[in-house]
Amino acid sequence: MSRKEQYEQQTEKLLEPIVTGFGFELVDVEYVKEAGTWYLRAYIDKPGGITVDDCEAVSRKFSGILDEKDYIADAYIFEVSSPGLGRPLKKEKDFKRSLGEEVEIKTYRAIDRQKEFTGILKDYDKDTVTIEYEDGASQVFQKSEIALVRLALDF
Repeated sequence: MSRKEQYEQQTEKLLEPIVTGFGFELVDVEYVKEAGTWYLRAYIDKPGGITVDDCEAVSRKFSGILDEKDYIADAYIFEVSSPGLGRPLKKEKDFKRSLGEEVEIKTYRAIDRQKEFTGILKDYDKDTVTIEYEDGASQVFQKSEIALVRLALDF
């Protein structure tokens, strides 16, 4: 397991009880480097959406634990955020909640000369994601081929 994955898992483990204590859902945790700076980000949600005050409350409560546990060696910035409309589907609960919804899939490599696919999420398991197109045809993707799955945004 990479250092990045260890930090994300440790953060999830420590943060989950705080987030659920507020009545929110912990959607995702990521540890990423952007423009030379490390960021530890927690994405939270609740029915009706997350407010800035919700993010601040979780951040304040968790910051002390981060200081106390001190398990991240690098200098970093901790952020709490809403996952936004285009949030990726990563966990089983994300896929389950999105069955029957239109999703976008982006693949690492081209499949039949394309890397972006849009269709209705029909099925998923630990290894695959199945979408159905408007014409009724279905396509199965190996999760290992998928760079991103998210709800399709219609504007």
